[in-house]
Amino acid sequence: MDADTELLVIGAGPAGSAPARRARALGLSVVLLDRAELPRDKLCGGLVTGRSARALDQVFGIGITPDLFLTSRHMRFRAGARMLADKPAAPPMHLTLRRPFDARLHGLAVAAGAVAETGALDRIEGHCAVLKDGRRIGFEVLIGADGANSAVARALFGRAYDPATIGFGLEIEAPRPPGDDDTVEVDFEAARWGYGWSFPKQGSRTVGVGGVKARTGDLKDAMAAYRELAAPQAGAARVKGAFLPFGDFRAVPGQGRILLAGDAAGLVDPITGEGIALALESGALAAEAAADALRIGTPDRALARYRKALRPIHAELRQARLWRWLLFPQTMRPVFLKGFATSSMPDRYLRLLAGEIRYGDLRSDLIRKTPRALWRALRT
Repeated sequence: MDADTELLVIGAGPAGSAPARRARALGLSVVLLDRAELPRDKLCGGLVTGRSARALDQVFGIGITPDLFLTSRHMRFRAGARMLADKPAAPPMHLTLRRPFDARLHGLAVAAGAVAETGALDRIEGHCAVLKDGRRIGFEVLIGADGANSAVARALFGRAYDPATIGFGLEIEAPRPPGDDDTVEVDFEAARWGYGWSFPKQGSRTVGVGGVKARTGDLKDAMAAYRELAAPQAGAARVKGAFLPFGDFRAVPGQGRILLAGDAAGLVDPITGEGIALALESGALAAEAAADALRIGTPDRALARYRKALRPIHAELRQARLWRWLLFPQTMRPVFLKGFATSSMPDRYLRLLAGEIRYGDLRSDLIRKTPRALWRALRT
């Protein structure tokens, strides 16, 4: 059945449910479209940081509850078998499975009045989205929140991402071993130009590796080795793979009245891997830009308003992309690991995850404390 709406959101993950919910609060009519019926699985570590928790409260009015989250305050940083830092009193980190998490947010958006539809985008014709089954949805503003392989981005730019800079990840959901202590682990040697993660969940552990695809190469061997180290109990757990917009954000996230949010706009921190907070924040900002543009009758100005709102996030990601050159090149890895193990860098990493500091806050501290070899490499 054809329909018309003020705001069409394509993609019903956190980056899509957030603008749907926020736009309804601002009085817009909303259609929320996803190619699959929810609940459905997504490759994601499912780490909800303090920054993500604040965004959930601001956009959806929900807190961290034990039915959806496992909360851990214990973080370990490793380099293979070598322990770099063990932090048993870290800022709280909340772990969730994307299947129930996405379904909860989608349900809240629908409860607020968003109209849920299922279908896949075929093309965009003017101010109309044409689905593969022939249905047409007219819109005043469209938000593409349909992930790293965004059909909306392909419709606008011919491709969703730059293959030279996109990331890729492999992941399994493994049974929890006996005596599991709910520790969150990151392994900086699990993958070239990337890292591995082992995140506890209620009843399982999410174990995966990811990195910049053009530099990491085939991750199958890296995943097999990390799986043996971090989840020898995994048995025949199915391996999932997906592209990750690992710091390759779009400086111009859309065209006119069509906006991109979350992974579709490349909004993933290349150091911490933070994506959920940026999905929620960018989605809400996109909804507000749409509402502002529609209020004054200029929907084609939505992108200009959205770009202005995104400036702080883009500035942070530019700085994070610079720091990535200190962490991931193989020639710098031994120096970085030594510095990480013998300095306050783990504490700063945790404060970044918690949203207590931003990359701009690190500049003077890192100049003062980071080993000289790192800074010689950065200057070069």
